[in-house]
Amino acid sequence: MPTSRTYGDACAIARALDVVGERWALLVVRELLLGPQRFSDLRRALPAVSSNMLTDRLRELESHGVLRQRRLPPPAASTVYDLTASGRELEPIVLALGGWGLRVPLPPAPAHLSATSVLLFLRGSRHPNPQAPPATYRFELDNQVWTVHTRDGQVHVEPGEPADPDAGLRTDPSTLNSLLDGSISLATARTTGAAVVSGEDAALRRLLDMRAGGRRPGVRVGT
Repeated sequence: MPTSRTYGDACAIARALDVVGERWALLVVRELLLGPQRFSDLRRALPAVSSNMLTDRLRELESHGVLRQRRLPPPAASTVYDLTASGRELEPIVLALGGWGLRVPLPPAPAHLSATSVLLFLRGSRHPNPQAPPATYRFELDNQVWTVHTRDGQVHVEPGEPADPDAGLRTDPSTLNSLLDGSISLATARTTGAAVVSGEDAALRRLLDMRAGGRRPGVRVGT
């Protein structure tokens, strides 16, 4: 059953931790920052958590109004978890925590890296030219499809198939992270088979090469 433990401390920080301070809770929030996810999506993104533990965290977060369940209409007709307006207010806190965590050594290899983590890195580290025409990309990571838009000087990411993508990339989160931080080139990833590109090659290169002037808090996740 979900925990009812509390710090018993009147401070607002302690009260917030009563809601989101349990193990895995903030990582569940992280995984929902870019859009709703099914239970199976969350299990894939958090492979070290047991199904029972994940169920408990979801119930707790739902009971506190951080997230909600909803049923997608046909043809999907599946249940997903989504952040509430209150839950979405945790985004700058989670990203700031990630920025602080950059000083913490990486865990021993091989370390897991979720698609959402890398896509948050993509969203925060790329600053498109505000005058550039909008572009749409299809990213497939770990058999899950994401739509990436660049418009109005920002990168937007959401789960699901794009309507008419300019380019597409199929790879794994670790390879995408390496492409974004510049430790490998797109040509190398394609040659080794770690990445498959579709559509306009130049359009994808423009996205990957949109380096921000400085790192944003909480978006750098890889080695």
